[in-house]
Amino acid sequence: MLLNRSERNFPRVIIIGAGFGGVELARQLKNKEVEVLLIDRNNYHTFQPLMYQVATGTLASDSISFPLRKMFKNQKNFRFRLAEVLSIDTKNKMVHTSVADYDYDYLVIATGATSNFFGNKQVEKYALPMKNIIEALNIRSYLLQNLEEAVLRKNTSDRERYLNFVVVGGGPTGVELSGAIAEYQQHMLKKDYPELSTYEMKVYLVEGTGKILGALSEKSSRDAERYLQELGVKTILNTVVTDYDGNTVTLSSGEKIPTKTVIWGAGVMGQMPEGLNPEIIQRGNRILTNEQCVVDGEKDVYAIGDVSAMITEENPRGLPGVAPVAQQQGKYVAKHILNQLSNQETENFKYFDKGSMATVGRNRAVVDMGSLHMKGFLAWMTWMFVHLVSIFGFRNRLVTFVNWSIKFLTKNSGIRLIIHKYNRPESEPVKEKEEVEQQ
Repeated sequence: MLLNRSERNFPRVIIIGAGFGGVELARQLKNKEVEVLLIDRNNYHTFQPLMYQVATGTLASDSISFPLRKMFKNQKNFRFRLAEVLSIDTKNKMVHTSVADYDYDYLVIATGATSNFFGNKQVEKYALPMKNIIEALNIRSYLLQNLEEAVLRKNTSDRERYLNFVVVGGGPTGVELSGAIAEYQQHMLKKDYPELSTYEMKVYLVEGTGKILGALSEKSSRDAERYLQELGVKTILNTVVTDYDGNTVTLSSGEKIPTKTVIWGAGVMGQMPEGLNPEIIQRGNRILTNEQCVVDGEKDVYAIGDVSAMITEENPRGLPGVAPVAQQQGKYVAKHILNQLSNQETENFKYFDKGSMATVGRNRAVVDMGSLHMKGFLAWMTWMFVHLVSIFGFRNRLVTFVNWSIKFLTKNSGIRLIIHKYNRPESEPVKEKEEVEQQ
């Protein structure tokens, strides 16, 4: 039971969203003289950097997810509510949800981001996003469903659209995802589907700028592109997707690729409840904040992580949408709230960039740490260590380590199960009649 404002001994901090920022903030407030209420539509935290491994069958979904109530079982000032936030009322300090209305003393919006299709409704209708566990499992099922469909087609030309896989967006997600799909093609396709040839399956990575991994160094970008080429991925740069009808994707260059599978990782946009002044919403649907993470024009309301836009001279486009930013902002806001309660000043938030990394399949990765650049096997081991120690829960770490070890030794592990068939919106039928296998 949650007490109303007049009945509480300590001020209430409501956190909307159980991503990296929201979870870190709640942890930092442990044993402090505040009441913490975390609200999320899911009862678990997801380790998003490994989402692509769920989508490609390397890991099970519960390997990168951790129950929130279990995570905070020893934090007595913590409460959790499984609910959808409908709107916020900053004037009366209220949060309206699908289960109840809650008053707050401090509000932190940490709702993260969702896929941004830049207004292209046709692409949005048929492309596969990957911003949560359900979407990752949809991708896993749909990849396998198309391979099963390809087996039924007699002619190579009929199989083409089922065996072409297009990944849009050359950031870490797109690079890691396309590399993982290409590895499946090289090591497992022939074992699982002897009727198909590895040469028939093709993986494309489409990027709108002149290089992949734009946030990393030039060396890392070049090395990653070379690794993708070694895996057989066709990288298409300076090109955007203009249309997709469910059967054929059209690129700005005029090229058309027949495909049933387009995975979208080209952009994100903040997702937030209603109730904020629309004038403070910045590019990418993000909330403008000052350098103390306080929402512009509001008091006792913060925004952190992917949903926030902290615009400064050093970062005119805001901070990058990565987990370390959200975590550091979560720690900072906890300190800021406690200082507010004790009437102490808090210095402005400063993001400390520890580096960036991306893996491009087995034994291949790139790492940037300041002036240090690593590639290949050493970078891959570094990538694995950093991600392994960052996962919540001993069981999850152990299961992930075992899965990675088996895959490294055998090249043939994975969860290639269609548990729930993904039913994509129906596309226009192809003009040519496909010859389907008959019993």
